Amino acid sequence: MAEGVPDRTDIVAGPGEASDAAVTTASEIIARRLHAAGCRHAFTIPGGEVLALMQALENAGIRVTLVRHENAGGFMAEGVHHHDGAPGILLTTLGPGLANAANVIANALQDRVPLIVLSGCVPALEAETYTHQVFDHTALLAPITKAVFRVAPGTAGVVADKALAMALDGQPGPVLIDVPIDVQKAEVPAGEMPAPRRPRPSPAAPAPGPDLERARAWLAEAERPLVIAGVDVLNQEASAAVARFCRTYSAPLITTYKAKGVLPEDDPLALGGAGLSPRVDAHLLPLAKRADLVVLAGYDPIEMRIGWRNPWDEGARVVELSAVPNTHYMHTAALSFVGDVGAGLAALGDGIAARAGTWPDGEPARARDAIRAGDGRDETWGPAAIVDECRKVLPRNAVATVDSGAHRILLSQIWACYEPRGLLQSTALCTMGCALPLAMGRKLAEPDRPVIAFSGDAGLEMILGELTTLRDLRLPLPIVVFTDASLALIALKQRGAGYDTLAVDFGASDFPAIARALGGHGAWCEDRATLRAELEAALARETFTLIAARIDARAYEGRL
Repeated sequence: MAEGVPDRTDIVAGPGEASDAAVTTASEIIARRLHAAGCRHAFTIPGGEVLALMQALENAGIRVTLVRHENAGGFMAEGVHHHDGAPGILLTTLGPGLANAANVIANALQDRVPLIVLSGCVPALEAETYTHQVFDHTALLAPITKAVFRVAPGTAGVVADKALAMALDGQPGPVLIDVPIDVQKAEVPAGEMPAPRRPRPSPAAPAPGPDLERARAWLAEAERPLVIAGVDVLNQEASAAVARFCRTYSAPLITTYKAKGVLPEDDPLALGGAGLSPRVDAHLLPLAKRADLVVLAGYDPIEMRIGWRNPWDEGARVVELSAVPNTHYMHTAALSFVGDVGAGLAALGDGIAARAGTWPDGEPARARDAIRAGDGRDETWGPAAIVDECRKVLPRNAVATVDSGAHRILLSQIWACYEPRGLLQSTALCTMGCALPLAMGRKLAEPDRPVIAFSGDAGLEMILGELTTLRDLRLPLPIVVFTDASLALIALKQRGAGYDTLAVDFGASDFPAIARALGGHGAWCEDRATLRAELEAALARETFTLIAARIDARAYEGRL
């Protein structure tokens, strides 16, 4: 949820909403619970087995949007979540519909996205003898969700409440609500429905004691403090607390890609994002070893590569503030506090004087300058020039989305974020095909916010059908495609390992022609001036614009 968006409220019916006393079916109970939790959009390819659920969502004030693939629908739901903070809703029909969604559900688990997956299934008695499209939805999704529920008669309200709680609490994630067809339409007596109220837990700060006192002493003594922030900061709305802590104690900040913008990236203390680029890590990892205090603020290493495993020496002064206990062992910490990151930082700094003049040798500033100098943004034309030019055209509050591939690694370094959630991507699962639907969902949730999608050509070809969804939604969205007719990142790895260039090259599609055929505007670009002109026109256009930027297949050599 972006800074300034209200905290999610108790799960309780709001003004103008009917209470469950007026609800007559399980589908309506579930829909009203979701609306009361702040959900306003659902995405689906419907089937006959979910028609009652779909109608109930629409009646409850939740807009139902048709997509062309369930995977894209899940990413559109995530895009909405990044604006309003409520769980996304993906509605799938039974069998192949739910199976299609497995990738985006796994993404929600790894990328800490609260996602309610609603599906229909055949009644239990019928499933004993009827097999067409029937398999156990809960068994399929149990390993890639936080919880799975199958609604039994009279349990719709409590299941919806439990699903919302589990999707949002701790580290957010996906939850399945599987509703048999007969249960969806069954009338529910009002007396069987519990009140839909669940108070939000109060922020938990570290308990007073020797560990907290030791952490405070380390902060008071630190000459070279360093903060590393991750996705838990966003999910706990602690961005302002992190920025305040860094500025108070002159502590440079490294973020994961998810946490970019927690501190505006034109702040001298902001060192940018880390996790994918060996070139960037070569400058940032030495700071983690050199620091005499490392504060891990909501840092989840699921976004990071192997170089960030145990990045500091044994016995280093590392204080961890996280939403859940450290069971990954990607790193260890001398002191670990589980709870609210913002409250934890406040407790850590309580009574400790502000600091200035840290890092007297200036290492963080030199690292920041070296990272920027080597990213290629000053090139005449190429992938770095494309990102640089787009960042210059788009306003500070623009939201960018980016697909997986070599372009994502480069863009994640060059694209400056000035507020949280300014760059959306799949950073834990790192799946392809996410940029366009993420941007569509984000734009749908806040039409006045400038949003731009960046994709590789292979990633866009995976989901070309969603351009028709974009057309039907009439969203004026610019899409920039890095067009090199190659899986450039995989080809780069093949060359580095001494393998043949195999199964990475493909034919070049005429993306501008495709865009025009599907109701949008399309253009080729091979220089900065053309890109700037097309992008400025796209921001004023009432339909989508697909800008195909031609680059050389080896343009990423030495940049990553």
